[in-house]
Amino acid sequence: MKTVILCGGRGMRLREYTEAIPKVLVEIGGRPILWHIMKGYAHHGFTDYVLALGYLGDRVKEFFLDYHGWRRRDLRLRLGEAGPPELLGGNREDWTITFAGTGLDTNTGGRIKRLEPYLTDDVFFATYGDGVSDIDLRGLLAFHRSHGRVATVTVVQPRLGLGVLDIDANRRVTRFDEKPRMDGWVNGGFFVFDRRVFDYLEDNSDLERECLVRLAEEGELMAYQHSGFWACMDTYKDNVDLNAAWSCGHVPWRIWEEARIG
Repeated sequence: MKTVILCGGRGMRLREYTEAIPKVLVEIGGRPILWHIMKGYAHHGFTDYVLALGYLGDRVKEFFLDYHGWRRRDLRLRLGEAGPPELLGGNREDWTITFAGTGLDTNTGGRIKRLEPYLTDDVFFATYGDGVSDIDLRGLLAFHRSHGRVATVTVVQPRLGLGVLDIDANRRVTRFDEKPRMDGWVNGGFFVFDRRVFDYLEDNSDLERECLVRLAEEGELMAYQHSGFWACMDTYKDNVDLNAAWSCGHVPWRIWEEARIG
C-alpha cells in the first residue's frame, strides 16, 4: 500500500530555513521532518512512498541519493592506502520511494491528482510533509475500510496557544486554564483515500477548500479521532519546540524506538 507525502510547499513561515531547502528537509534532531514521518509509517509496515515534489524538489532527491553515502555515516579512512573509505554502521531502511514532480506552485489536491498514474491500489495513505504524531495508522486504515466512504481524515484537538479564562458577571475569574486543548476537532493531516477521490480532483484543485468540502457535502468523508500526540511544524517556533523535545528525550512520535527497545 502506498503512502503519498506532499513535499512541494515553500514553507513561507519557515523562511529562516526554506530559502535554501524545502520545508520537508528542515531538521528535527539532526534528521529532516520527512524522515520522521516516513519512519512512523514504516513502523506500522507501510514502506512504499510516493513523494509529491515541488519547490526545491531536487534537494529531496539528493538527500535520499546520498542516504547511504559518507556524509551521513561514520567512516574509517586509511590515509596511507589508496581506495575509498570504509563506511561504518548506518541505517537499514527497506523503503521504496517514487519521486514525482507535481509542479512548482500546484495546489495540494492538484499534486495528488498528478500522482494518479502511480497510485494503482484500491486505497492509499496521504499526508502533509510537516506533521508528526503517534497515530495508530493500522487503526486508521481499518476504520477507513469499515465504513466504505471515499475518504477518511484524522482529526485532532491541539492545545490552544493562549490561556483561557471563565469570568462571572462581576468580572471575577472563576477558572484559568493555560493552553488547554480546544473543544473542537481540526484536520490532523493523516488521510486514507480510495481511488474514487480522483473523481473529486482536478489538475490544480485545492484539497482542503474544494475536494474535502465536496466530499463532506456528499457524505463521503469520515473522521478518525486521534487523542494522542500530534504536532505540526509550521513556524520557526514549532521547529524550536520539536527540537527541544527531541533534545530532552520527550519524543512521543518516535514510536519506532519503542519497538526497538521492547
